[in-house]
Amino acid sequence: MSDYRIQGATGEWEVVIGLEVHAQVTSNAKLFSGASTAFGAEPNSQVSLVDAAMPGMLPVPNAECIRQAVRTGMAIEAQINKYSRFDRKNYFYADLPQGYQISQLYHPIVGEGQLLIEADEKHGIPEDKVIGIERIHVEQDAGKLMHDQHPTMSYVDLNRSGVALMEIVSRPDMRSPAEAGAYVRKLRSILRYVGSCDGNMEEGSMRADVNVSVRKAGEEFGTRTETKNVNSVRFVMQVIEYEANRQVDVLESGGTVDQETRLFDVATGTTRTMRSKEDAHDYRYFPDPDLLPLVLEDDFLEECRASLPELPDAKRVRYESELGLTPYNARELTHEVETFARFESLLEATTKATGKTDAQVATQVANWALSVAPGVIKSIGDEANVANATAERQASILAMQDKSEISGSQAKEIFEIVLKEGREPDEIADTEGLKQVSDTGAIEAAIDDILANNQDKVEQYKGGKDKLFGFFVGQTMKAMQGKANPAVVNQILKDKLA
Repeated sequence: MSDYRIQGATGEWEVVIGLEVHAQVTSNAKLFSGASTAFGAEPNSQVSLVDAAMPGMLPVPNAECIRQAVRTGMAIEAQINKYSRFDRKNYFYADLPQGYQISQLYHPIVGEGQLLIEADEKHGIPEDKVIGIERIHVEQDAGKLMHDQHPTMSYVDLNRSGVALMEIVSRPDMRSPAEAGAYVRKLRSILRYVGSCDGNMEEGSMRADVNVSVRKAGEEFGTRTETKNVNSVRFVMQVIEYEANRQVDVLESGGTVDQETRLFDVATGTTRTMRSKEDAHDYRYFPDPDLLPLVLEDDFLEECRASLPELPDAKRVRYESELGLTPYNARELTHEVETFARFESLLEATTKATGKTDAQVATQVANWALSVAPGVIKSIGDEANVANATAERQASILAMQDKSEISGSQAKEIFEIVLKEGREPDEIADTEGLKQVSDTGAIEAAIDDILANNQDKVEQYKGGKDKLFGFFVGQTMKAMQGKANPAVVNQILKDKLA
């Protein structure tokens, strides 16, 4: 359990957090119309007659949106409801042409599931924790009001109206900003693995409503507030930090926390009241008369399950057990779809280049992918053309290093030239003189000269000053212009100084 507490004047307070994540479903068309869902189009250029709520227009469910919601539910080990139903949530707002939103209140498509967040001492999560997920339901998104286009009027863009959303509702199981941040990152990772949402929080295709309350440890839940439409992991954590401290201040000063909807101000890092929730809104939910209930067939469910990829937790376990990677490397490589895809592509190319098994080269490839390659790319900045760094070229560098033809520093030099110029690594190593010298004759000659010119140090070494061994190694590498194979140098020195 997280030990995160807020220290108030009256003692410690515990924070209780639940998240409602709205994830835009990956599909080419909207939930009930054929209009495009592409981001960034001209305002109101992707609006069908159904989206604009023209009289007589009837919604037709998009099967791909239903499929993606089911696959997402399966990925979080949730109950898939073979029977679900669409309801009308009635309210009136300028960005909602119909005067109601088609959603699922009473019979959602996905029931209870769970999500594991891994221990991360560095970020305040001392042990693994399972976060309960209450439900996933499918609904339409609303349009978007634009208040900064005109000095006296607000404009409305209905391109987003009718786009399919999955609302993923957690249990109030999180107890710190760190846990909430880890939950959102893990959920985003799973959605992107599955392909059901692109997880682009900056574009609004994934956003969270953050529910926060505080209580003394062991007491009943306090009154919660809901901060709407938070669009980054960092902001989710900031909302919780600010809102929890604000509520503690209110309670300790003798006030009461109002149940209300709030907005987050990115510029100040604070929340402010949007509307009161003291009286429950009567949305007059009722089954949508234009839509039949969804009844999922076994064949459809089997196809959905068979289409799932290897998910982050399973991949992480496999990387540790089969490839022998450290827990840290396994976790870092499986966070993001792009990261594991690059790693697996490079792993395949390296096994081919070296003739070794995945397990034999996995640690070398992981260290290169997570540390060495990013370090070189960062060091040369805008000069790096990452398109030049194909898996085959990087594997060629790793294969030369594996055979002791080049050193670690030479591997970095070669990779830098690959990034800048797009040349082949073996050609660079040959023409730029970046191969290690393993010729024992040349190395032995250099060592003989060094020992002959440093007889006093040889006697001191043989007299017990073991640290002088490093001096002899350094002098040899200097004489060989840094190109001598260190392993060969060490072995010859040991033999001659014995």
